[in-house]
Parts: sequence; structure tokens; C-alpha cells
Amino acid sequence: MKRRGILAVISGFSGAGKGTLVSLLLEKYDQYALSVSATTRKPRPGEQEGVHYFYKTEQEFLDMIERDELLEHACYVGNYYGTPREFVEQQLAAGKDVILEIEVQGALQVKEQFPEALLLFVTTPDADELVRRLHKRGSETDEQIKKRIQRAYEEAELISGYDALVVAYDPESGVRQIHCAVEAARMSPSHNKEFISAIRAELAERGEEL
Repeated sequence: MKRRGILAVISGFSGAGKGTLVSLLLEKYDQYALSVSATTRKPRPGEQEGVHYFYKTEQEFLDMIERDELLEHACYVGNYYGTPREFVEQQLAAGKDVILEIEVQGALQVKEQFPEALLLFVTTPDADELVRRLHKRGSETDEQIKKRIQRAYEEAELISGYDALVVAYDPESGVRQIHCAVEAARMSPSHNKEFISAIRAELAERGEEL
């Protein structure tokens, strides 16, 4: 029986390393497909259309919302971000495990439409380590880091809505935790409804034959 892929939604505190974990996961395992988001923000140097994002005007993005072409969408720091539905559906049907790396509010939207989606939240072991990693990036001012910590505090209130917590002590352990969670989800009864229905039908048939 052809298996359907797992939809794994990954969120986490800014600076926790979720982008690094996703990159390593895709590099280590070939069962995953990364969903490319649509956004209204301008491309950064080196970013490519269809690889990093699908770049849209605000009107194009609003039209996608109107046509129900997005699994989720959110406005973050003045720009829209969203997940195109068609790509995700195609990959899941083909048996690929699809990774969505999105913000908390978007993740909870996906869960509403796909109750079987696996929501994973990436965090550092403690707040001091999060602050250290944000400073280490060297790309933000102290004021910007302060805002990110405040945002993390707000996001922490929503962690209970996730299915699993990924404590990223280091990249290797973080990737291992994500992969193990996906493999566990694959064995859950909710992901194997067709198999359960099929074996029940077979058992009923065999029972009649005896």
C-alpha cells in the first residue's frame, strides 16, 4: 500500500537554530521535501525565485488568499508570508514528508486544516543560550535582540499547542529529535486509517470464510 507523507510543521524561537536543523535534515535524509513559501518581502542578495521563496506583490498575495490557494498565511514585520497548498498536497500524495518552517500563528492555522499535521517547536535549552546565539549571529543590535526575546516570550505561551518539543542542544541532536518524531508519527493510528480499514475488511472476509 502506497504511504502518504507526513506534514511536519517546524516553528521555534528566533535564534534557536531551526533553519540550520531543517537544512541538515534535508541533507541527511532523502525522504523530506521542503515547502517553499510565498512572500511579499523583497528578495535578499543571493535568494532565488522558487528556491527560497515565491516572491509576490501584495495584490498577488491577496488574490491567492481569495482563491484559497494558501494553507496558511500571516503578516510578520510588515510582510505577508504563506504556504502554497498545491505543492504540499502533491508531495504528500507522492509519499514525501513535507517540512514547513513557519511562524507560530501560521503553524496553528495549518493544524486547523490538517489535524494530522505534526507540529514541532524548536527551542534552546534555556533563555541564556538563546540570548547567546542571537548575539553570536552578529546581525542585530541590542535593541533588536531585546525585541526578539520579547517575541519569544509571547510565543512560549503557545508551545502547548504543539505535538512535540525539540530542545536543540546542538544541531545533531536537534535533527535526530525531528526525524524520530516524524518516524513516530508515521506509526500512529491516525496516519494509518486506510491500513486499519483495509485490515478490518480482510479480517471480516476471513471470518466469513472460516
